[in-house]
Amino acid sequence: QVQLVESGGGLVQAGDSLRLSCAASGLSFSRYAMGWFRQAPGKERELVAAISWSSNSTYYADSVKGRSTISRDNAKNTLWLQMNILQPEATAVYYCAGQFTRNSCTYYYRENEYDYWGQGTQVTVSS
Repeated sequence: QVQLVESGGGLVQAGDSLRLSCAASGLSFSRYAMGWFRQAPGKERELVAAISWSSNSTYYADSVKGRSTISRDNAKNTLWLQMNILQPEATAVYYCAGQFTRNSCTYYYRENEYDYWGQGTQVTVSS
């Protein structure tokens, strides 16, 4: 079955960096657009970054633009999110999500556009 497993979360201090990983199995990862979402306590889940399966197209939320990088290695079935200069408002559970697409430059913005989700990894940033 399809599995997306996130790792790399933890407790860090403001200004630190983290690299989240998402290991995919049970799917043709190289044909899946991928996204990173996060959900903070009491808030709705929001898209942080997204990437097409070719890596030619990427999207970043304004809140992380310039401080985060989404990347993937299709040969390793792995997705990453490098987050730098973390601030307390980045505290949330981070989820990776995947959606099959035939278009090499497509990524998706909305939760309901993704079929597969990981279980999430907690990121806590202390001030």
